Amino acid sequence: MRYKDLFIDFDDTLYDTHGNAVIALKETFEVFHLERYFEDPNVFYDAYWAANIDLWSRYSKGEIDRPYLIVERFRRPLSLGVGLEVTEPLCLEMSDVFLDFCSSKPGVIDGAHELMDYLRSRGYRMHMTSNGFHEVQYKKLAACGLRDYFDTIILSEDAGVNKPSPQYFDYALKVSGADRQTTLMIGDNLNTDVIGALNAGINAMLVNRWDVKKEDIPQNVTFVVNGLRDIALIL
Repeated sequence: MRYKDLFIDFDDTLYDTHGNAVIALKETFEVFHLERYFEDPNVFYDAYWAANIDLWSRYSKGEIDRPYLIVERFRRPLSLGVGLEVTEPLCLEMSDVFLDFCSSKPGVIDGAHELMDYLRSRGYRMHMTSNGFHEVQYKKLAACGLRDYFDTIILSEDAGVNKPSPQYFDYALKVSGADRQTTLMIGDNLNTDVIGALNAGINAMLVNRWDVKKEDIPQNVTFVVNGLRDIALIL
């Protein structure tokens, strides 16, 4: 099949969200002098990542809202600090600083710019699809130099629902003007990107960055690649 439109996930598919956030979290730890409360910084870091994974999973399912996610992902790790009074204003202040650090980072996944150049040369219309927060995503796009590749930016906050909801993909098709039959979703998250698109009747490619086992990948996934450079062999 010759695809015309590509829905491309942004965070951890093109943009090195995790790698950039690791740096930003360390910077945030230092700004707030959390060494006063954590003898071992890894106690804070590990608790943050555990909370972040859990909360984003719940957010994508619509179980929690954005304000809860923002506060809770810092409240949990901070609560492990010795002698630290954890308040909502503190969590919100830390979130603002952390997101500023995150969104200024230019790091992308290996091969991202080369892939986007290739896809543009092939004439695909490309649309960024993301559950990320509006103001943060546009800053990230500017920082990493990927904004101009996209014909449309489709964020869940604008759609009113998150991936993997079929309503999100219906909204994306409407906003982009893409046809369901000639659109391919590309993303690193098996559930939100790939299964979500398939459930909406859109073909999907898993960029298997997280080494999902073959037996855990549904047989109806259209394509599976190990990295961005493999995509050019298919499209």
